[in-house]
Amino acid sequence: MSPVAVLVGPPGAGKTTVGTLLAERLGVPFADSDALVEATAGRAISDIFLTDGEPVFRALERDAVAGGLADHDGVLALGGGAVMTEAVRDLLDGHPVVFLGVGLAVGVRRVGLSTARPLLAGVNPRATFSALLQERLPVYRSVARHEIATDNVSPDGVVDAVLAALRAEVGDGAR
Repeated sequence: MSPVAVLVGPPGAGKTTVGTLLAERLGVPFADSDALVEATAGRAISDIFLTDGEPVFRALERDAVAGGLADHDGVLALGGGAVMTEAVRDLLDGHPVVFLGVGLAVGVRRVGLSTARPLLAGVNPRATFSALLQERLPVYRSVARHEIATDNVSPDGVVDAVLAALRAEVGDGAR
């Protein structure tokens, strides 16, 4: 088994929203690596960060991504920082990875800079989000076969663009 699509991108790009809609349209299951980590750990990601630290979370995330890529035959959305782990990047090789991009202003508006996102909690969340985008953008692009902009596009419009990209990749044989 292998996912029909793997979605990557920063917080606020719409990976979960688009992933859920994409899976519905394709008639396949949806999975989110963050939810897989929480299910395995039995607690929220913010608790893992606070109690055990980011390295422990990233190890759990790597294992969740490996399991999802090996066992999930639907749409798999990865947490925003998953691609920053070299082992995750290696795991993504050969999979249909789609980078959902979002600009700073739209991303900040969508995320709302809530403390539910541990890496954005702090003194200046907007600056943190901006730095996160700058650091991760080349990495997202390096692992993705396709890049879809999500700013000012409805979730259904993003799904349409993802489907078009996937179909173009494999011809009309896409599900």
